[in-house]
Amino acid sequence: MIIIISKRSAPPLTKLDLKKFEKKMIIRNTRHSDIDHIIALQELCFPGMIPWKKDQLESHLDIFPEGQFVAEYDGEIIGSCSSLIINFDEYDDRHSWDDVTDKGYITNHNPEGYNLYGIEVMVHPDYRRMKIGHRLYEERKELVRSLNLKSIIIGGRIPNYHKYAKEMNPREYVNEVSLHKIYDPVLSFQLLNGFTLMRINPNYLPDDVQSNKYATLMEWNNVDYRPMTKRFYKTSYPVRICVVQYLMRQIKSFDEFAHQVEYFTDVASDSGSDFAVFPELFTTQLMSFLDERSPSLAVRKLTEYTEQYIELFTDLAVRYNINIIGGSHFVKEDDDEIYNIAYLFRRDGTIEKQYKLHITPNERKWWGISRGDEVKVFDTDCGKIAIQICYDIEFPELARIATDKGAKIIFTPFCTEDRQGYLRVRYCAQARAVENQIYTVISGTVGNLPQTENMDIQYAQSAIFAPSDFEFARDGIVGETNPNIEMVLIGDVDLEILRRQRQDGTVRQLKDRRHDIYSIKYKK
Repeated sequence: MIIIISKRSAPPLTKLDLKKFEKKMIIRNTRHSDIDHIIALQELCFPGMIPWKKDQLESHLDIFPEGQFVAEYDGEIIGSCSSLIINFDEYDDRHSWDDVTDKGYITNHNPEGYNLYGIEVMVHPDYRRMKIGHRLYEERKELVRSLNLKSIIIGGRIPNYHKYAKEMNPREYVNEVSLHKIYDPVLSFQLLNGFTLMRINPNYLPDDVQSNKYATLMEWNNVDYRPMTKRFYKTSYPVRICVVQYLMRQIKSFDEFAHQVEYFTDVASDSGSDFAVFPELFTTQLMSFLDERSPSLAVRKLTEYTEQYIELFTDLAVRYNINIIGGSHFVKEDDDEIYNIAYLFRRDGTIEKQYKLHITPNERKWWGISRGDEVKVFDTDCGKIAIQICYDIEFPELARIATDKGAKIIFTPFCTEDRQGYLRVRYCAQARAVENQIYTVISGTVGNLPQTENMDIQYAQSAIFAPSDFEFARDGIVGETNPNIEMVLIGDVDLEILRRQRQDGTVRQLKDRRHDIYSIKYKK
Protein backbone atom coordinates (compact mmCIF):
# COMPACT_ATOMS: atom_id res chain seq x y z
CA MET A 1 0.00 0.00 0.00
CA ILE A 2 1.26 3.39 -0.91
CA ILE A 3 0.11 6.35 1.10
CA ILE A 4 0.55 9.67 -0.53
CA ILE A 5 0.74 12.66 1.76
CA SER A 6 0.25 15.99 0.09
CA LYS A 7 2.52 18.83 1.23
CA ARG A 8 0.83 22.06 1.98
CA SER A 9 2.91 25.19 2.19
CA ALA A 10 3.10 26.57 5.74
CA PRO A 11 1.94 30.15 6.30
CA PRO A 12 4.85 32.60 6.43
CA LEU A 13 6.12 33.49 9.89
CA THR A 14 5.62 37.04 11.00
CA LYS A 15 8.99 38.67 11.62
CA LEU A 16 9.17 39.74 15.23
CA ASP A 17 10.57 43.15 16.11
CA LEU A 18 12.87 42.11 18.92
CA LYS A 19 13.73 45.68 19.80
CA LYS A 20 10.33 46.22 21.36
CA PHE A 21 11.19 43.52 23.92
CA GLU A 22 14.57 45.01 24.83
CA LYS A 23 15.13 46.72 28.15
CA LYS A 24 18.68 47.93 28.32
CA MET A 25 20.72 47.80 31.53
CA ILE A 26 23.59 50.28 31.40
CA ILE A 27 26.23 51.15 33.98
CA ARG A 28 27.71 54.51 33.04
CA ASN A 29 29.29 57.61 34.51
CA THR A 30 26.93 60.06 36.15
CA ARG A 31 25.87 63.19 34.27
CA HIS A 32 24.61 66.53 35.58
CA SER A 33 21.18 65.67 34.16
CA ASP A 34 21.03 62.67 36.56
CA ILE A 35 21.34 64.73 39.75
CA ASP A 36 17.63 65.28 40.49
CA HIS A 37 16.94 61.57 39.85
CA ILE A 38 19.74 60.54 42.25
CA ILE A 39 18.40 62.79 45.02
CA ALA A 40 14.90 61.32 44.57
CA LEU A 41 16.37 57.80 44.58
CA GLN A 42 18.27 58.44 47.80
CA GLU A 43 15.15 59.71 49.56
CA LEU A 44 13.46 56.46 48.53
CA CYS A 45 16.38 54.20 49.53
CA PHE A 46 17.28 55.86 52.83
CA PRO A 47 14.12 57.31 54.40
CA GLY A 48 14.88 59.34 57.50
CA MET A 49 18.45 60.11 56.44
CA ILE A 50 19.60 63.46 55.05
CA PRO A 51 19.75 63.15 51.23
CA TRP A 52 22.41 64.54 48.93
CA LYS A 53 22.32 68.26 48.20
CA LYS A 54 22.47 69.26 44.58
CA ASP A 55 25.72 71.22 45.03
CA GLN A 56 27.38 68.17 46.63
CA LEU A 57 26.65 66.00 43.60
CA GLU A 58 27.73 68.82 41.28
CA SER A 59 31.00 68.98 43.22
CA HIS A 60 31.51 65.22 42.67
CA LEU A 61 31.16 65.68 38.92
CA ASP A 62 33.41 68.72 38.84
CA ILE A 63 36.19 67.11 40.90
CA PHE A 64 36.15 63.37 40.05
CA PRO A 65 33.60 62.54 37.32
CA GLU A 66 35.29 59.19 36.59
CA GLY A 67 34.39 57.92 40.06
CA GLN A 68 30.63 58.53 39.89
CA PHE A 69 28.33 55.87 38.34
CA VAL A 70 24.63 55.24 37.77
CA ALA A 71 22.70 52.14 36.78
CA GLU A 72 20.17 52.96 34.06
CA TYR A 73 17.44 50.42 33.24
CA ASP A 74 15.13 51.11 30.31
CA GLY A 75 15.90 54.83 30.63
CA GLU A 76 15.28 55.00 34.41
CA ILE A 77 17.99 55.66 37.03
CA ILE A 78 17.67 52.71 39.45
CA GLY A 79 21.05 52.79 41.18
CA SER A 80 24.08 54.98 41.80
CA CYS A 81 27.40 55.10 43.59
CA SER A 82 29.90 57.83 44.48
CA SER A 83 33.60 57.72 45.34
CA LEU A 84 36.84 59.68 45.61
CA ILE A 85 40.58 58.90 45.79
CA ILE A 86 42.56 59.37 49.00
CA ASN A 87 45.69 58.20 50.76
CA PHE A 88 43.86 56.29 53.46
CA ASP A 89 46.87 56.21 55.82
CA GLU A 90 46.52 59.96 56.26
CA TYR A 91 43.14 59.66 57.95
CA ASP A 92 42.45 58.99 61.58
CA ASP A 93 41.48 55.42 62.42
CA ARG A 94 38.19 56.67 63.83
CA HIS A 95 37.34 58.96 60.96
CA SER A 96 33.73 59.79 60.17
CA TRP A 97 31.96 60.05 56.83
CA ASP A 98 32.22 63.84 57.05
CA ASP A 99 36.00 63.61 57.61
CA VAL A 100 36.69 61.41 54.61
CA THR A 101 34.33 63.19 52.18
CA ASP A 102 34.81 66.81 53.29
CA LYS A 103 31.16 66.83 54.35
CA GLY A 104 30.05 65.26 51.09
CA TYR A 105 31.81 67.67 48.71
CA ILE A 106 34.97 65.51 48.12
CA THR A 107 37.20 68.59 47.78
CA ASN A 108 39.84 66.48 49.57
CA HIS A 109 39.98 64.15 46.52
CA ASN A 110 43.65 63.36 45.85
CA PRO A 111 44.42 62.18 42.28
CA GLU A 112 47.83 60.98 43.51
CA GLY A 113 46.29 58.79 46.20
CA TYR A 114 46.39 55.01 46.55
CA ASN A 115 42.84 54.11 47.59
CA LEU A 116 39.41 54.53 46.06
CA TYR A 117 37.02 55.38 48.90
CA GLY A 118 33.39 54.49 48.24
CA ILE A 119 31.02 56.89 49.94
CA GLU A 120 27.65 55.55 48.82
CA VAL A 121 25.89 52.82 46.87
CA MET A 122 22.13 52.68 46.50
CA VAL A 123 19.62 50.62 44.51
CA HIS A 124 15.94 51.31 43.95
CA PRO A 125 13.88 48.98 46.22
CA ASP A 126 11.80 47.73 43.28
CA TYR A 127 14.91 46.51 41.44
CA ARG A 128 16.82 44.74 44.18
CA ARG A 129 17.96 41.14 43.63
CA MET A 130 18.84 42.07 40.04
CA LYS A 131 22.54 42.34 40.96
CA ILE A 132 22.49 46.11 40.42
CA GLY A 133 24.74 46.69 43.44
CA HIS A 134 27.11 43.97 42.19
CA ARG A 135 27.34 45.65 38.78
CA LEU A 136 28.14 49.00 40.38
CA TYR A 137 30.84 47.41 42.54
CA GLU A 138 32.34 45.70 39.50
CA GLU A 139 32.51 49.07 37.74
CA ARG A 140 34.40 50.46 40.74
CA LYS A 141 36.81 47.53 40.62
CA GLU A 142 37.48 48.14 36.94
CA LEU A 143 38.16 51.79 37.70
CA VAL A 144 40.65 50.81 40.40
CA ARG A 145 42.43 48.45 38.02
CA SER A 146 42.57 51.04 35.27
CA LEU A 147 43.97 53.70 37.63
CA ASN A 148 46.36 51.19 39.25
CA LEU A 149 45.10 51.88 42.78
CA LYS A 150 45.85 49.61 45.72
CA SER A 151 42.34 49.02 46.98
CA ILE A 152 38.74 50.07 47.47
CA ILE A 153 37.82 51.11 51.00
CA ILE A 154 34.25 51.66 52.14
CA GLY A 155 32.53 52.63 55.33
CA GLY A 156 29.56 50.28 55.27
CA ARG A 157 26.27 50.66 57.12
CA ILE A 158 24.91 47.77 59.19
CA PRO A 159 21.21 48.65 58.87
CA ASN A 160 19.84 45.56 60.66
CA TYR A 161 21.96 46.11 63.77
CA HIS A 162 19.22 48.10 65.55
CA LYS A 163 17.20 44.86 65.74
CA TYR A 164 19.98 43.17 67.74
CA ALA A 165 21.51 46.12 69.63
CA LYS A 166 20.02 45.01 72.97
CA GLU A 167 21.41 41.50 72.59
CA MET A 168 24.94 42.10 71.26
CA ASN A 169 27.55 44.77 70.66
CA PRO A 170 28.55 45.79 67.10
CA ARG A 171 31.55 43.43 67.02
CA GLU A 172 29.41 40.45 67.99
CA TYR A 173 26.78 41.42 65.43
CA VAL A 174 29.36 41.72 62.64
CA ASN A 175 30.81 38.35 63.60
CA GLU A 176 27.39 36.69 63.41
CA VAL A 177 26.79 38.22 59.98
CA SER A 178 30.22 37.02 58.83
CA LEU A 179 29.29 33.49 59.90
CA HIS A 180 26.03 33.78 57.93
CA LYS A 181 23.97 33.37 61.10
CA ILE A 182 22.41 36.80 60.63
CA TYR A 183 21.61 38.52 57.36
CA ASP A 184 22.46 42.19 56.94
CA PRO A 185 21.56 43.68 53.52
CA VAL A 186 24.73 45.78 53.34
CA LEU A 187 27.40 43.84 55.21
CA SER A 188 26.36 40.46 53.78
CA PHE A 189 26.47 41.95 50.28
CA GLN A 190 29.93 43.45 50.83
CA LEU A 191 31.35 40.17 52.11
CA LEU A 192 29.99 38.36 49.06
CA ASN A 193 31.73 40.92 46.84
CA GLY A 194 35.17 40.13 48.23
CA PHE A 195 35.50 42.84 50.89
CA THR A 196 37.21 42.06 54.19
CA LEU A 197 36.64 43.71 57.54
CA MET A 198 39.26 46.19 58.76
CA ARG A 199 37.52 47.59 61.85
CA ILE A 200 34.27 49.08 63.16
CA ASN A 201 33.97 52.87 63.42
CA PRO A 202 31.55 54.55 65.85
CA ASN A 203 29.76 57.83 65.04
CA TYR A 204 30.36 57.35 61.32
CA LEU A 205 27.02 58.68 60.06
CA PRO A 206 25.15 60.63 62.76
CA ASP A 207 21.78 60.25 61.02
CA ASP A 208 22.14 56.47 60.46
CA VAL A 209 19.76 55.39 63.23
CA GLN A 210 19.37 51.85 61.86
CA SER A 211 23.12 51.21 62.30
CA ASN A 212 23.23 53.01 65.66
CA LYS A 213 25.78 55.33 63.92
CA TYR A 214 28.28 52.45 63.50
CA ALA A 215 29.98 51.51 60.23
CA THR A 216 32.15 48.61 59.18
CA LEU A 217 35.34 49.68 57.48
CA MET A 218 35.85 47.22 54.62
CA GLU A 219 38.56 46.79 51.98
CA TRP A 220 38.88 45.07 48.61
CA ASN A 221 42.49 44.67 47.48
CA ASN A 222 43.48 45.03 43.85
CA VAL A 223 45.66 41.97 43.17
CA ASP A 224 46.70 43.55 39.85
CA TYR A 225 48.21 46.58 41.59
CA ARG A 226 51.71 47.37 40.33
CA PRO A 227 53.87 49.48 42.63
CA MET A 228 55.21 52.44 40.67
CA THR A 229 58.70 53.65 41.53
CA LYS A 230 57.67 57.28 41.07
CA ARG A 231 54.72 57.01 43.45
CA PHE A 232 55.60 57.52 47.06
CA TYR A 233 54.64 59.58 50.07
CA LYS A 234 56.33 62.87 49.33
CA THR A 235 58.07 64.81 52.06
CA SER A 236 58.12 67.76 49.68
CA TYR A 237 56.97 68.76 46.22
CA PRO A 238 58.92 71.93 45.40
CA VAL A 239 58.04 74.16 42.47
CA ARG A 240 60.47 76.95 41.60
CA ILE A 241 59.05 80.21 40.27
CA CYS A 242 60.94 83.06 38.65
CA VAL A 243 58.94 86.31 38.71
CA VAL A 244 60.06 88.96 36.24
CA GLN A 245 59.57 92.58 37.27
CA TYR A 246 59.88 94.04 33.80
CA LEU A 247 61.14 97.54 32.99
CA MET A 248 59.09 99.36 30.35
CA ARG A 249 61.48 101.43 28.24
CA GLN A 250 61.46 102.68 24.69
CA ILE A 251 62.57 100.17 22.04
CA LYS A 252 62.96 100.38 18.27
CA SER A 253 61.88 96.92 17.06
CA PHE A 254 60.24 93.61 17.91
CA ASP A 255 63.69 92.01 17.86
CA GLU A 256 64.78 94.30 20.69
CA PHE A 257 61.75 93.21 22.69
CA ALA A 258 62.50 89.54 21.93
CA HIS A 259 66.11 90.01 23.08
CA GLN A 260 64.99 91.33 26.48
CA VAL A 261 62.43 88.55 26.93
CA GLU A 262 64.97 85.86 26.06
CA TYR A 263 67.44 87.31 28.57
CA PHE A 264 64.95 86.89 31.43
CA THR A 265 63.91 83.44 30.23
CA ASP A 266 67.57 82.41 30.26
CA VAL A 267 67.95 83.72 33.82
CA ALA A 268 64.89 81.76 34.95
CA SER A 269 66.09 78.57 33.24
CA ASP A 270 69.63 78.84 34.65
CA SER A 271 68.18 78.99 38.16
CA GLY A 272 66.25 75.74 37.58
CA SER A 273 62.85 77.43 37.61
CA ASP A 274 59.70 75.56 36.64
CA PHE A 275 57.85 78.77 35.76
CA ALA A 276 58.88 82.17 34.42
CA VAL A 277 56.22 84.83 34.95
CA PHE A 278 55.96 88.05 32.94
CA PRO A 279 53.63 91.01 33.70
CA GLU A 280 50.32 92.10 32.24
CA LEU A 281 50.44 94.20 29.05
CA PHE A 282 54.22 94.28 28.91
CA THR A 283 53.91 93.83 25.14
CA THR A 284 52.56 97.42 25.03
CA GLN A 285 56.27 98.26 25.09
CA LEU A 286 56.00 97.63 21.34
CA MET A 287 53.83 100.74 21.07
CA SER A 288 56.92 102.83 21.75
CA PHE A 289 58.00 102.39 18.11
CA LEU A 290 54.59 102.17 16.43
CA ASP A 291 54.31 105.95 15.96
CA GLU A 292 50.60 106.08 16.74
CA ARG A 293 49.35 108.63 19.29
CA SER A 294 45.74 107.44 19.46
CA PRO A 295 45.51 104.68 22.12
CA SER A 296 42.66 102.85 20.38
CA LEU A 297 44.51 102.77 17.05
CA ALA A 298 47.82 101.87 18.74
CA VAL A 299 46.16 98.85 20.33
CA ARG A 300 44.93 97.62 16.95
CA LYS A 301 48.42 98.00 15.52
CA LEU A 302 49.78 96.08 18.51
CA THR A 303 47.49 93.10 17.78
CA GLU A 304 49.33 92.66 14.47
CA TYR A 305 52.27 91.27 16.47
CA THR A 306 50.22 88.46 18.06
CA GLU A 307 51.63 85.65 15.93
CA GLN A 308 55.24 86.82 16.44
CA TYR A 309 54.60 87.05 20.18
CA ILE A 310 53.19 83.50 20.32
CA GLU A 311 55.98 82.08 18.17
CA LEU A 312 58.62 83.78 20.34
CA PHE A 313 57.33 82.42 23.64
CA THR A 314 56.58 78.95 22.31
CA ASP A 315 60.16 78.70 21.08
CA LEU A 316 61.59 80.00 24.39
CA ALA A 317 59.50 77.61 26.52
CA VAL A 318 60.73 74.58 24.57
CA ARG A 319 64.30 75.72 24.07
CA TYR A 320 64.87 76.70 27.72
CA ASN A 321 62.73 73.85 29.11
CA ILE A 322 60.53 76.08 31.25
CA ASN A 323 56.82 76.85 31.55
CA ILE A 324 56.17 80.51 30.80
CA ILE A 325 53.27 82.70 31.89
CA GLY A 326 53.66 85.11 28.99
CA GLY A 327 52.25 88.15 30.75
CA SER A 328 49.26 89.33 28.77
CA HIS A 329 48.79 90.69 25.27
CA PHE A 330 46.02 92.46 23.35
CA VAL A 331 44.57 90.10 20.75
CA LYS A 332 42.04 90.84 18.00
CA GLU A 333 39.89 87.78 17.38
CA ASP A 334 37.51 86.76 14.58
CA ASP A 335 34.64 88.80 16.03
CA ASP A 336 36.81 91.94 15.52
CA GLU A 337 36.81 92.46 19.31
CA ILE A 338 40.07 92.99 21.20
CA TYR A 339 40.74 90.91 24.32
CA ASN A 340 43.37 91.05 27.03
CA ILE A 341 44.71 87.48 27.04
CA ALA A 342 47.30 85.74 29.20
CA TYR A 343 48.97 82.71 27.60
CA LEU A 344 50.52 79.67 29.24
CA PHE A 345 53.40 78.34 27.15
CA ARG A 346 54.26 74.87 28.43
CA ARG A 347 57.77 73.50 28.05
CA ASP A 348 56.41 70.66 25.93
CA GLY A 349 55.34 73.19 23.28
CA THR A 350 51.60 73.23 24.04
CA ILE A 351 49.74 76.50 24.62
CA GLU A 352 46.72 77.58 26.69
CA LYS A 353 45.07 80.96 27.18
CA GLN A 354 43.03 82.79 29.80
CA TYR A 355 40.95 85.85 28.89
CA LYS A 356 40.74 88.73 31.33
CA LEU A 357 37.20 88.56 32.71
CA HIS A 358 36.82 91.94 34.39
CA ILE A 359 37.77 95.00 32.35
CA THR A 360 38.75 98.17 34.18
CA PRO A 361 37.11 101.51 33.32
CA ASN A 362 40.50 102.64 31.95
CA GLU A 363 40.72 99.68 29.54
CA ARG A 364 37.19 100.31 28.29
CA LYS A 365 37.68 104.07 27.89
CA TRP A 366 41.06 104.16 26.16
CA TRP A 367 41.28 100.83 24.34
CA GLY A 368 37.75 99.38 24.04
CA ILE A 369 38.76 95.99 25.45
CA SER A 370 36.16 93.19 25.55
CA ARG A 371 35.84 90.74 28.42
CA GLY A 372 36.19 86.96 28.47
CA ASP A 373 33.72 84.63 30.16
CA GLU A 374 35.44 81.47 31.41
CA VAL A 375 37.52 80.60 34.49
CA LYS A 376 40.13 78.10 33.36
CA VAL A 377 42.46 75.80 35.28
CA PHE A 378 45.44 74.32 33.43
CA ASP A 379 47.31 71.06 33.90
CA THR A 380 51.08 71.42 34.00
CA ASP A 381 53.97 69.13 34.93
CA CYS A 382 53.91 70.93 38.30
CA GLY A 383 50.23 70.46 39.07
CA LYS A 384 47.16 72.52 38.26
CA ILE A 385 47.47 76.28 37.96
CA ALA A 386 45.25 79.24 37.12
CA ILE A 387 45.93 82.68 35.67
CA GLN A 388 43.90 85.68 36.82
CA ILE A 389 44.93 88.92 35.17
CA CYS A 390 45.33 91.98 37.41
CA TYR A 391 41.78 93.23 38.16
CA ASP A 392 40.45 89.64 38.18
CA ILE A 393 42.32 88.81 41.41
CA GLU A 394 40.20 91.48 43.13
CA PHE A 395 37.08 89.31 42.72
CA PRO A 396 37.24 86.51 45.34
CA GLU A 397 34.72 84.32 43.55
CA LEU A 398 37.15 83.65 40.69
CA ALA A 399 39.90 82.35 42.97
CA ARG A 400 37.44 80.11 44.81
CA ILE A 401 36.16 78.66 41.54
CA ALA A 402 39.74 78.02 40.36
CA THR A 403 40.61 76.39 43.69
CA ASP A 404 37.57 74.14 43.52
CA LYS A 405 38.72 73.14 40.04
CA GLY A 406 42.02 72.00 41.53
CA ALA A 407 44.38 74.99 41.15
CA LYS A 408 47.27 75.09 43.62
CA ILE A 409 48.93 78.25 42.26
CA ILE A 410 47.26 81.37 40.85
CA PHE A 411 49.48 83.55 38.69
CA THR A 412 48.50 87.22 38.42
CA PRO A 413 50.30 89.31 35.81
CA PHE A 414 49.46 92.95 36.58
CA CYS A 415 50.08 96.47 35.34
CA THR A 416 49.33 99.41 37.65
CA GLU A 417 50.33 103.04 37.37
CA ASP A 418 50.30 104.08 41.03
CA ARG A 419 50.75 102.72 44.54
CA GLN A 420 47.03 102.59 45.27
CA GLY A 421 46.34 100.39 42.26
CA TYR A 422 49.30 98.18 43.08
CA LEU A 423 48.17 97.70 46.67
CA ARG A 424 44.72 96.62 45.54
CA VAL A 425 46.32 93.82 43.56
CA ARG A 426 48.77 92.90 46.32
CA TYR A 427 46.31 92.84 49.21
CA CYS A 428 43.75 90.87 47.22
CA ALA A 429 46.36 88.32 46.08
CA GLN A 430 47.42 87.82 49.70
CA ALA A 431 43.81 87.45 50.76
CA ARG A 432 43.18 84.85 48.03
CA ALA A 433 46.19 82.85 49.28
CA VAL A 434 44.77 82.75 52.82
CA GLU A 435 41.12 82.18 51.86
CA ASN A 436 41.83 79.31 49.49
CA GLN A 437 45.00 77.80 50.99
CA ILE A 438 46.88 78.30 47.73
CA TYR A 439 49.97 80.10 46.49
CA THR A 440 49.54 83.35 44.56
CA VAL A 441 52.12 85.08 42.38
CA ILE A 442 52.02 88.69 41.17
CA SER A 443 54.30 90.04 38.42
CA GLY A 444 54.22 93.73 37.45
CA THR A 445 55.72 96.32 35.14
CA VAL A 446 57.95 99.20 36.24
CA GLY A 447 59.54 102.14 34.42
CA ASN A 448 58.08 104.66 31.98
CA LEU A 449 57.02 104.97 28.35
CA PRO A 450 56.81 108.77 27.94
CA GLN A 451 55.86 108.61 24.25
CA THR A 452 53.08 106.02 24.71
CA GLU A 453 49.65 107.38 25.58
CA ASN A 454 48.00 105.68 28.60
CA MET A 455 51.08 103.53 29.32
CA ASP A 456 53.35 106.33 30.47
CA ILE A 457 53.96 105.44 34.16
CA GLN A 458 54.19 102.14 36.08
CA TYR A 459 54.32 101.09 39.74
CA ALA A 460 55.04 97.56 40.98
CA GLN A 461 56.51 95.34 43.65
CA SER A 462 56.22 91.73 42.51
CA ALA A 463 55.88 88.88 44.99
CA ILE A 464 55.01 85.26 45.80
CA PHE A 465 52.46 84.72 48.59
CA ALA A 466 51.59 81.66 50.69
CA PRO A 467 48.83 80.83 53.18
CA SER A 468 49.51 82.04 56.70
CA ASP A 469 50.39 79.10 58.95
CA PHE A 470 53.42 77.63 60.73
CA GLU A 471 54.78 75.58 57.83
CA PHE A 472 54.75 78.47 55.38
CA ALA A 473 56.95 81.52 54.99
CA ARG A 474 56.86 84.13 57.73
CA ASP A 475 54.17 86.76 57.09
CA GLY A 476 52.89 84.59 54.22
CA ILE A 477 55.47 86.10 51.85
CA VAL A 478 57.71 83.61 50.06
CA GLY A 479 59.60 86.53 48.53
CA GLU A 480 59.19 90.00 47.04
CA THR A 481 61.15 92.34 44.82
CA ASN A 482 62.23 95.87 45.59
CA PRO A 483 59.64 98.39 44.41
CA ASN A 484 60.00 99.94 40.97
CA ILE A 485 63.33 98.33 40.02
CA GLU A 486 63.82 95.93 37.15
CA MET A 487 64.76 92.59 38.72
CA VAL A 488 63.69 88.99 39.14
CA LEU A 489 62.41 87.14 42.19
CA ILE A 490 63.14 83.41 42.46
CA GLY A 491 61.29 81.42 45.11
CA ASP A 492 60.23 77.86 45.89
CA VAL A 493 56.70 76.85 46.86
CA ASP A 494 55.93 73.38 48.22
CA LEU A 495 52.74 71.73 46.99
CA GLU A 496 53.06 68.85 49.47
CA ILE A 497 53.06 71.22 52.43
CA LEU A 498 50.04 72.89 50.88
CA ARG A 499 48.20 69.57 50.61
CA ARG A 500 49.00 68.61 54.20
CA GLN A 501 47.97 71.99 55.58
CA ARG A 502 44.65 71.81 53.77
CA GLN A 503 44.05 68.57 55.63
CA ASP A 504 45.48 69.34 59.08
CA GLY A 505 46.41 73.03 59.29
CA THR A 506 45.77 75.32 62.23
CA VAL A 507 42.81 76.59 60.24
CA ARG A 508 41.23 74.82 57.26
CA GLN A 509 39.33 77.37 55.24
CA LEU A 510 38.42 74.92 52.48
CA LYS A 511 37.21 72.11 54.75
CA ASP A 512 35.40 74.43 57.15
CA ARG A 513 33.25 76.23 54.61
CA ARG A 514 29.56 76.38 55.53
CA HIS A 515 28.03 74.83 52.44
CA ASP A 516 24.76 74.68 54.32
CA ILE A 517 24.33 78.46 54.34
CA TYR A 518 26.27 79.74 51.31
CA SER A 519 27.80 78.65 48.02
CA ILE A 520 29.42 79.99 44.86
CA LYS A 521 27.77 78.75 41.68
CA TYR A 522 29.85 78.83 38.50
CA LYS A 523 27.48 79.21 35.55
CA LYS A 524 29.73 77.90 32.78
